[in-house]
Order: sequence, then structure tokens, then C-alpha cells
Amino acid sequence: MSPSTRGTPKKMATPTLSRQRSKPASMSAAGFQEAFERIVDNASLVIKGKESAIRLVLTAMIADGHCLLEDMPGTGKTMMARALSTSINAESNRIQCTPDLLPSDVTGAPVLDTRTGTFTFRQGPVFSNVLLVDEINRATPKTQSALLEAMQERNVTIDGHTHKLPVPFLILATQNPVEQAGTFPLPEAQLDRFLIKLSVGYPDREAEGELLDANRSTEAITRLGGVSSTEEVIAMQRFCQDVELPEPVKMYIVDVCQATRTDPSLLMGASSRASLALVKASRVRAASQGRDVVLPDDVRALLSAVIEHRLILTPDAQLRDETVSNVLERILTRIPVPLGVGDSGSLRKVT
Repeated sequence: MSPSTRGTPKKMATPTLSRQRSKPASMSAAGFQEAFERIVDNASLVIKGKESAIRLVLTAMIADGHCLLEDMPGTGKTMMARALSTSINAESNRIQCTPDLLPSDVTGAPVLDTRTGTFTFRQGPVFSNVLLVDEINRATPKTQSALLEAMQERNVTIDGHTHKLPVPFLILATQNPVEQAGTFPLPEAQLDRFLIKLSVGYPDREAEGELLDANRSTEAITRLGGVSSTEEVIAMQRFCQDVELPEPVKMYIVDVCQATRTDPSLLMGASSRASLALVKASRVRAASQGRDVVLPDDVRALLSAVIEHRLILTPDAQLRDETVSNVLERILTRIPVPLGVGDSGSLRKVT
């Protein structure tokens, strides 16, 4: 033993919370379900008692959409975003929104190269697979609008030049309730670009006890490893495009969205982007349960998370203390639900 190594303790391997990562295979309904559950289980090692919220965020990711997490500070919104991006080994960046944040801080900007005298585009944090926009409602509307093109077209245009964003691309934005000081409510056009909006909520007694155990020595997120890859996520996205959407289920989605546009209690109903989002999310939910056909239950299970944040009550409805949730529930009672998937995929409607 050399003098330089004598008495040197062996370096212990840092334990991780992740399960062994499996290699992506040809995607099937069963393979999709296994991969989906693997990612959910891995993120659940950090986020305790919020499996349903994790499933919704992952659904938005695979549906090639974006997710807005709104809740009080300290409920695990940022941690959930970090856990999911780590689980798929994604290239991720984080933006901490403040009132002095500029659009160029998000998208990037041309920078002068003093050696050549030319401008070179320097990419901003938006050029990543997963962009965590923390406390998005603390940024000014001008900065918030810098994300609109990235969210919809997956491009960033600077000085007339269009730059493609990586694939997959997902924005996980968090915000505190607008009643808190120093916040700017998101405009309706930007809210409509979030496929899903949900509230994480506080953990129950048992889950909070597990949370304390998981973070006893160090933060659990620092020991979390990946169990999937961006390539597998892309394969899952492609598989969902072929999940069957029966005609009656498709028209059920259309009927619900149409009804929100004519309801007297709603000033603004669901857009066509909302119906497209509901189709994409329903296909992901069906595939996550090992099916290759969308059922009405898939649609109804996702309606609240996909539709509610796009609806605006009239002033009269607000004075009557109505809520968007109650209005949507009333609409659903009026629309017949297609039931009875047969071998041929045909359905019948029941009232």
C-alpha cells in the first residue's frame, strides 16, 4: 500500500431511492402501463400520499401538454416537478420567477462576440426537456407572455429567427394563490395553454409521517434516481396517438365542450384547444390502464383537471356564489353518457 493511500477510508456509494432502470422496448399497451406505473412509483418515493396528483402531472407530460400546479407554499409543488424530471432522466432547467425577471432571461438573447464582431444566440433556460417555472404568477405579464410561443408551437423566435425546442418539451409551472401579495394573475390565453391544472393539497396524517421518515437525514429528492428516459417518454407519446377514440366518446367530448359555451352561468366556455387536450389526456389515461380504447370514464375522470381552469363565471353567477365545479357538474347531468363498449367498439348512449 502506498503512503498516499494508506489509511484512506473507502468511499461509500450514495444510496438512491430509484428502482433499476429498464431498457425501452417496443411499446405495447402492457408495456405502456408498466412504464407509467414505474415512473409513478419512483416519484412516490419522494412525494408521499399524492399518487393521484403525480398521475395527472405524468399524464400531461405524455400527452405533450403542460401542467400548472396551484396551491399554498410548502405543499410539494416544486418537489413534484423535480421528482418527475429526475425519474425520466430529462434535461431540466428551473426559473425562479420574480417581478424583475425579463423575457430574455427565459428565452435567451443574442450576445455580441467581441472577437468576431457578430451576434451569437445564447439559449435561455427554456431550451430543455422539462422547464420548471417556479411561482409563475410572480413574473410580470410581459415575461409570462414570453412562454406563449414555446408552450404552443415549441419554438422560440428571436430577431426574426426561429429556434426549435428539444423533444419532449414540458413546462411544469407552480403558483401560489393570487390572493397572496406580489402576484400577477395569469391571462386567459396562457391558462388555456396548460393542459392540466391541479392543486396538490396537504398530505394526510399518515403520509406526512412517511414524509418525515423519508427526509430524516437528507432530502429524499437528492437520493432519487431515474427509472425511465426521454426516449421512452417519446415512445409512450407515439403509442397514445394510436389509442382508439370511438365516435360516440369523441362526440361526448364535443357535446360537453359545446355545452360550456352556451351555459348562462359561464362568461367563457371551453375552447377547441380544451377539447383537443381532453382527447389527448383521455388516451393517456386509457393506455395507463393497459387499454387501447378510450372509455367515457376516462373522459369524466379528467374533466375537472382539464376543463375547469378554462371556464369563467359571469358576474351574476359569482354573486350567486356559484362555482365552476358546480356548473360543470350540472352540465354533465344533462348530457347522455355513451356506455357499453362492444367487441366492435360500438357504444350505446344512456341518459
